[in-house]
Amino acid sequence: MTRPEPLEKLRTGAGDAAFLVRQLAAAGVVGPMAPRTVARVLKGLRDFGPTPAAGYTMNAARRPGTTAIIDDFGSLTFGEVHERSNALAHELRAMGVREGDALAIMCRNHRGFVETIVAASKLGVHQLLLNTMFSGPQLRDVLARERPAVVVHDQEFAGLVADQAGRDGGPLPHVVWADPELGSPGPDAVLAEDLIARGDRRPVAPPEQMGRMVILTSGTTGTPKGAARQQPKGLAPAAQILSRMPLRSEERTMLAAPMFHSWGYLHFTMGFALGSTLVMRRRFTPEAVLDAIEEHRCQVLPVVPVMLQRILELPDEALAARDLSSLRIIALSGAALPGELAIRAMDRLGDVLYNLYGSTEVGWATIATPADLRAAPGTAGKAPRGTDVRIYDEHERELTGPGEVGRIFVGNDMRFDGYTGGGGKDVIDGLLSSGDVGHFDADGRLFVDGRDDDMIVSGGENVFPREVEDLIADLPEVREVTVFGVPDERWGQVLRAVVVLDDGAELPASRIKDHVRENLAGFKVPRDVEFLDELPRNATGKVLKRELRPA
Repeated sequence: MTRPEPLEKLRTGAGDAAFLVRQLAAAGVVGPMAPRTVARVLKGLRDFGPTPAAGYTMNAARRPGTTAIIDDFGSLTFGEVHERSNALAHELRAMGVREGDALAIMCRNHRGFVETIVAASKLGVHQLLLNTMFSGPQLRDVLARERPAVVVHDQEFAGLVADQAGRDGGPLPHVVWADPELGSPGPDAVLAEDLIARGDRRPVAPPEQMGRMVILTSGTTGTPKGAARQQPKGLAPAAQILSRMPLRSEERTMLAAPMFHSWGYLHFTMGFALGSTLVMRRRFTPEAVLDAIEEHRCQVLPVVPVMLQRILELPDEALAARDLSSLRIIALSGAALPGELAIRAMDRLGDVLYNLYGSTEVGWATIATPADLRAAPGTAGKAPRGTDVRIYDEHERELTGPGEVGRIFVGNDMRFDGYTGGGGKDVIDGLLSSGDVGHFDADGRLFVDGRDDDMIVSGGENVFPREVEDLIADLPEVREVTVFGVPDERWGQVLRAVVVLDDGAELPASRIKDHVRENLAGFKVPRDVEFLDELPRNATGKVLKRELRPA
């Protein structure tokens, strides 16, 4: 079995520099520029480091008239985003936002998210990305813990934000991105567009320190934790992604995955690194995504698996009616990708699927290419250069044999710094726990068998629900399924399956149990099978199993 090279061998030496240059050149990131442009690009990088601030400053120098954003409100060039974010940064500073403060952002995918991130980055402000599906109590708990100086939000969230307390005990200052469809936000609202209109568009003095990015965990098991991560030290992380996913400079990305989540945010950062045009819609519908791909000739589509599933639920004629020939990459992450879904998607849309496995805490771990997914459906793929992935047993001994199941640990340059409320993840040999269990196959491809806290012990046998989920999902009548453990007096725990059938399909629970019994050990057969119209999910498509467990 082949394994990735250890990190310490990849972070030093001429080979590392050659790898970096080779990957960036192949993607078109580096290329000929006029001397004056080179000077301005290098100044942007020197002033701000490899941050969103530098990304849009450098692109404004190199390609000022190139379209940077296409959203529901129109389009903006890189030059316009640079100047508008300068104006917003100056006005935020005038409101009292200082380097080292936290700025909370509760926006859907549109220019407001991008310009707020870039403005905060120019100020050296920590960026707290809020889930747009937060309830009032969740939002209150997160804001009380993180204590931002101001929150910038879409108008639709004004009711949630209005009653939140600020750091001094008074009302939390907030800035609103207005929505014409919702009417006037009120005479006292501080509007982002008003700040930009009156703000100074000249360059912002660079901060002493780069701001951190705080992404909240998905929160499938309780109040989300804040995972803090420093900005990358250079362009090596981008090169590592490019070594397994062939993104190219100046292409168009239909950014459907929410940017407040680490997967959407990664493609935002890859977008400014590559000088890509980001096409965005505030709300996801399969039809709107496909229309945008066809209209704007998008080459890249980052989604979470449930979004891909909804696209594939469209009638064949709906897909055939749209010209999707420009699409080179469908990039998935954020939740488990069933092997059956991957094959079905490639059969209908072509071999353009790339599946990244990682987490908010570890960054990325592995990437499966279309060839990986064809050869081994369900695989999470292989680690890119610069990432070390290992499997350990309960005694912290490394497992190297094919099929040996243990906890997954990851090391790379994008691991988080710890939770903002304190604590972190388990560490072995300098590698961070992903929170999952899995195994390698004989060709070094990783398979994720489930969450390490999802594993149940039934009658003394270890059972990973993911294996059972994938098997049930293979039944043609099944649209989606989740499996988890429930208490049992005799066996300790047993499995329960919750199944959603395709419209009009019929499938008795006994057939599902027989299918599992015919293919897996008897202790893996669900004791209970429940049918629902849909599964509860969070904004990134992860199933909220806590809402399905018995009280």
